[in-house]
Amino acid sequence: MYDMKDKNVVVVGLGKSGVSACRYCALKGARVFASDLRSAKELGDSISSIKDVGVHFSLGKNDESLFLNAALVVISPGVSLDLPGLREAMEREVPIVGEMELAISEIKKPIVAVTGTNGKTTTTSLIGHLLEASGIKHVVGGNIGKPVIDMIDDANGSECAVLEVSSFQIDTTPSLKPQIGVLLNISQDHLDRHKTMDSYVASKAKLFHQMAREGVGIYNAADDRVSQSILDAQCVLIPFDATGRILSRKKGKRACFDDGDLIVKINGDEHVYSMENVSLRGLHNRENMLAAICAALLCGADSAEIQSGLRSFKALAHRMEFVAEIEGVKYFNDSKGTNVGAVIRALEDCAEPVVLIAGGVSKGADFSGLKKLVRERVKHLILIGESASEMERTFENCTSITHTRSMDEAVKKACQFTQPGDVVLLSPACASFDMFDDYAHRGRAFVNAVEGLKKSEGC
Repeated sequence: MYDMKDKNVVVVGLGKSGVSACRYCALKGARVFASDLRSAKELGDSISSIKDVGVHFSLGKNDESLFLNAALVVISPGVSLDLPGLREAMEREVPIVGEMELAISEIKKPIVAVTGTNGKTTTTSLIGHLLEASGIKHVVGGNIGKPVIDMIDDANGSECAVLEVSSFQIDTTPSLKPQIGVLLNISQDHLDRHKTMDSYVASKAKLFHQMAREGVGIYNAADDRVSQSILDAQCVLIPFDATGRILSRKKGKRACFDDGDLIVKINGDEHVYSMENVSLRGLHNRENMLAAICAALLCGADSAEIQSGLRSFKALAHRMEFVAEIEGVKYFNDSKGTNVGAVIRALEDCAEPVVLIAGGVSKGADFSGLKKLVRERVKHLILIGESASEMERTFENCTSITHTRSMDEAVKKACQFTQPGDVVLLSPACASFDMFDDYAHRGRAFVNAVEGLKKSEGC
């Protein structure tokens, strides 16, 4: 726990977690200085909600002088460690942490931490759902829902806390040593922040390397990056394999897909789960389910209730979400597909010819990993956003391409290239901030455009 009484604490970034950190630190007796590049007008209620605890605000700029006398700096997940002033603070050995770090030391109950490039939110939500089905009191939060700092009392009043953790949060939460860790997959993402793929992989794997020997790490044995990155981890390792190729014939601890069932062998017992009437489909969701089942069993969930929970769980919005079928063409919203790996998984799940809508903020991504699938499965590519020209250069010899300036125009154009039996898929491979508030805003724009198309009875 950090001693903050009568000390200067700088909180950088006034999103949800930053606002919560300000309040927490102020109530611990700190002199809190909150910094954000946005103006007071842009931040709106974020400012008014913490004025009552005496926070000092520095808005519309990055004031490096704030860090000179700081005893502690708390940064939001989206804040780069290269921000002017932070490096100098690090050199003076000022702790620079995230909001989650402040909370971890106060949570006395077991923690389940879920990370990976894709599938974190679905897996975290599914673990919570399976625990709920078994009557196990828990909380769910972190990179999903509530900031952890707002969940301390609820977590300590529960049997466990299930947290989604991003690479940014792992980097700024050195005390995070979960009793159960989950590493789903690693594919190229956030290279604008991590600079190199090796650095990004190391951030994800750090979750396992920080765990105690008695901790349990559940990892994707079919993902080479994952498997190689956790070789030296000291925690107990439990592999899962949604492909059915690697673990199906191996004895011992395993979780695999085999003959249409999910099979989990753990603590000497084998559990078999039927996929009949389960709405989650595709290889990526088998990964999510295997990982979630392992975590739920380790938390004491009942196997029969897990089967029931798998059947009652509904896919989350903006993740291969079926929107409508119009004149024999199916429309899917995968706006959360913000990186190349996510789009690969989405395209692999589509047996039909695809008209793909993609583009946005590239985050330093290399799109060439998509070329093979675009060539094989995408009959036409609709591009939006600031990375459209870069993507056109990458895919110009793979398929036909059209540029559009809005989501409404993109959906209307996509419709014109379809015939019955095709799929129109929004899976952007990019962040959304050039045109939308976030991926959910982008997904809603797609859904609204499809609904408009439906009302006009096609293109």
